[in-house]
Amino acid sequence: MSFYLYVLAGFFSGMLGGMGMGGGTILIPVLTIFLGVGQHAAQAANLIAFLPMALFSLKMHKDRGLLRTEGVTSIVIPALITSVATAFATSFLSGEILGKLFGAFLIFLGIKGLLNIKLSQK
Repeated sequence: MSFYLYVLAGFFSGMLGGMGMGGGTILIPVLTIFLGVGQHAAQAANLIAFLPMALFSLKMHKDRGLLRTEGVTSIVIPALITSVATAFATSFLSGEILGKLFGAFLIFLGIKGLLNIKLSQK
């Protein structure tokens, strides 16, 4: 039974990711709260699920001529370095602290979204 729950969580997270909302905002809480997966494993699963979606999106944007490549190195290299450094740093954090940091990140995203809505109505 739990296998089907994992599949459903992945499916709906992928749908949200395809619509522009990060799938991890659904996948990680579902895995940790409802399916009992540890925070580290849930975030790792989210990153693993993200990679094929990101590559697919990149290819689709490139095929449609929507990909601008100038300046990409100045974005990609720091992003890779930061990603590796952050992944290494999180290995030293407990699942509880990591969960709280992720919760704070979600709250930040919510506030930012509300502010964007409020500003766009003016």
